[in-house]
Amino acid sequence: MKVMYYYQPFVRNTVQSGSHFRSKPNTLRVSGEGKLAAQPDLANIKLGVITEDQELQKAQGQNTAAISNIKKSLNAIGITDKQVQTSDFTIIPQYDFVDGKQIFRGYRVEHILGITVAELDNAGLVVDTGVENGANTVREITFETENQQDLYQQALNAAVMDAYKKAKTIAAALNVQLISTPVSVTEGTLGMEQPVSIQSSAFVKSAVSTPIQPGTIEIESRITAEFIYYS
Repeated sequence: MKVMYYYQPFVRNTVQSGSHFRSKPNTLRVSGEGKLAAQPDLANIKLGVITEDQELQKAQGQNTAAISNIKKSLNAIGITDKQVQTSDFTIIPQYDFVDGKQIFRGYRVEHILGITVAELDNAGLVVDTGVENGANTVREITFETENQQDLYQQALNAAVMDAYKKAKTIAAALNVQLISTPVSVTEGTLGMEQPVSIQSSAFVKSAVSTPIQPGTIEIESRITAEFIYYS
């Protein structure tokens, strides 16, 4: 989302040596950045099941059974149905190419679940439980904070102040008069650096518990502002 703010600058009259003339305004464009570090309080885990078979019904049946088993196992460790939803479901015909000919191999069924975990210490347990009970793919693990919007507003405020300070410094160096209210402000896109992002197409069962370190989230805001100054 981009937010643009415009302000119509005034034109001042200046009297010098008995003559009356209008000063010509000049434009100064600067960028501003605001950054905040926050502790995440939510984990988003995407894992699921990939099955293949020559018969679509069999591939779907195997997939449905595995997904059902995963959901039951997650319920058993305290993950409610409201915390689990289908993130992606696809059925893809599979082909082999032999001597330049396309030969049908079967169907690939993928069902990915999106799981929201409020207790970050349980993120590794959720992954392990899913894998132990039928999940054979883990797509990604990301973290976020519930008050992300409030933190972004703080970062946006810091970005505006940063832009003003830059404009003020430049004006002072040029020895010109700066109009402190910008004539335009353009908001950049929200940037949020995720501390953990795991991408994989297959996940192998292991006796070792999966360690998940949430780290911190960096929320960043960027703006571009234009100021008027007079020499």
